Amino acid sequence: MFRRRRFGELIERQLGLFAEDRAHDLFDDVRARKALYDEAGRDDAEELYGDYVDAVETATEALADMRDRFKQTLDEDAADEYEREFNRAVKRRWPPFGLEIDLR
Repeated sequence: MFRRRRFGELIERQLGLFAEDRAHDLFDDVRARKALYDEAGRDDAEELYGDYVDAVETATEALADMRDRFKQTLDEDAADEYEREFNRAVKRRWPPFGLEIDLR
């Protein structure tokens, strides 16, 4: 029932490095665009929400690129397992990016 994740420790290190190296700009942009949307009036809300979604997609794409680069080093079965574990870890750690990570 409580199966140990094969790639859990590796993925946590990868996400930690991502948070240190790349995420500041990406996450700051997402937070800023979300704040603008939250504070927007009715006339501007739709456009600002689109900007927020674009920022989330950019961060999600960066995570998926990192995942896919490592996944290429694995055999097919391991690659599938790694991708599932990676996607679950992203969903746990950064829920807004987890909504689309499976689609990338």
